[in-house]
Amino acid sequence: MNIAASRTAEAPTARAQVQWSLRWESELRLADHAELAEFFRKSYGPTGAFNAQPFEGNRSWAGARPEVRVIGYDARGIAAHVGLLRRFINVGGVDLLVGELGLYAVRPDLEGLGISQAMRVMYPMLQQLGIPFGFGTVRPALEKHMTRLVERQGLATLISGIRVRSTHPDVYSNLSPIRIEDVIVVVFPVGRSISEWPAGTIIDRNGPEL
Repeated sequence: MNIAASRTAEAPTARAQVQWSLRWESELRLADHAELAEFFRKSYGPTGAFNAQPFEGNRSWAGARPEVRVIGYDARGIAAHVGLLRRFINVGGVDLLVGELGLYAVRPDLEGLGISQAMRVMYPMLQQLGIPFGFGTVRPALEKHMTRLVERQGLATLISGIRVRSTHPDVYSNLSPIRIEDVIVVVFPVGRSISEWPAGTIIDRNGPEL
């Protein structure tokens, strides 16, 4: 889960001013992509210049391209974003339909907004699409942060000790096309219980991370 997020407490006053919009990818115009690309550069840039590079020009995605986006707007423009992509992943040898969630970011001046608000907006779409689980991954350094934002609120379960195999979004002559990471898996039960999530310590995305 590409994520640029703060570790500060949520700010109710800022959150109340944000209007959320659910947009299918085919609904976005060139101006929308340009605005999103600028938003991502500013949001991911403080976490490292390399993290902002995928969003050069009008590119509004990093790896895989989302199908649906939840975008928060306020008087200054885009305030927050989370993307959704339906895909089959392989969990311990079991093929499983998930809605991968990623491209989460909050504008730096609204860092207390919190991923939980965006996820509450996304949940009805996950249910409408008949997806059994929402799925994402985060770096181990963000485990406590995500525990506070989604697990303690009953939105998701965090699973550690998992290795995830993905492909790079592009093929490079000096790199393996496959990337394997030790990450924290974030599972959002939607149509099925967390007890039905397959056991296994290896997950294959069969594609690039959202």
